[in-house]
Amino acid sequence: MKITSPIRYGVLASVLLAVCAAPAAAQDDSPAPYPAGPIGAPAGSGPYPAIAEARGDALGYTIYRPARSPGFKLPLVLWGNGGCRDNGLSASHFLREIASHGYFVVANGSARQERDVLTQLPDVSSAPPAPTEGPVRPQRMAPDETSVTQMLAAIDWAEAADADPGNAYFDLVDTSRVAALGHSCGGLQALSAGLDSRIDTVMALASGVYSIDESPPGNVEILQSDLAGLRSPVAIVLGGPSDIAYPHGTRNFELIDHVPVLAASLPVGHGGTFQLENGGEWAGVSAAWLDWQLKGSHAAARWFVGEDCILCRDEEWTVDRKLFPLEP
Repeated sequence: MKITSPIRYGVLASVLLAVCAAPAAAQDDSPAPYPAGPIGAPAGSGPYPAIAEARGDALGYTIYRPARSPGFKLPLVLWGNGGCRDNGLSASHFLREIASHGYFVVANGSARQERDVLTQLPDVSSAPPAPTEGPVRPQRMAPDETSVTQMLAAIDWAEAADADPGNAYFDLVDTSRVAALGHSCGGLQALSAGLDSRIDTVMALASGVYSIDESPPGNVEILQSDLAGLRSPVAIVLGGPSDIAYPHGTRNFELIDHVPVLAASLPVGHGGTFQLENGGEWAGVSAAWLDWQLKGSHAAARWFVGEDCILCRDEEWTVDRKLFPLEP
């Protein structure tokens, strides 16, 4: 454990919602989107049980929010799905958990298909370690179904909804406090979104910018050199040596040396704990990170700060940190 400019393609500009909210065509076998309305029962271990929701005025997105208004404005969390897929329900158990702690989540992708809750994760103890050399980036046969532009456009949509007295979300969303999160390919979206000055923190889960010099057409356009353009604290959460993203995320941690950065690994594999009840351990760590970064919670900071931090004491986790304060 350690305590220790211009961007290549510029800050992504705001664009009209009608253009940027529409994702690339989903694969032919994808289920049709849910109709507008709540999806599933309220869930989450936080003080504000949360629902998923499809909205007619937010096509191409899935919303997660407390089922009842908490009486205060909610920080905004942007989410990118694994595979950059057009399915905003792909991490639904995890995202309801995040929202239940007092957050308004806008996930890339229409609400298409929710996975069942698992009681335990697959055993990855005998899985081979991820390769550390060679052409390790998967070659995609089609463009990503969602985009970074779409993710950032959710800030504009949320800002408009918050300002509209006729909108159900009037005076509910605090777009001055924004986090970008994502899994795998969606984590690349979050890292790329982190180049935008409106993003206050980034979390990349089972993700990392690949060790190559260029991105295939249609995929997330971010290189390792772009990491120098990140503007806010970064958390990289990995699934241990069997996680295909492990070498990339570890290398990204080494390269980021100008903003506070966390690398935390739990040996659960590339799929993480998303499918467990309330999103499993990754959701608990993510909620604590957001509470620290977006709400300034001293109690949440103790998860990550100090020689005796809560996560550091957990023998299942491996934790590295740079540019962190010495005390919460």
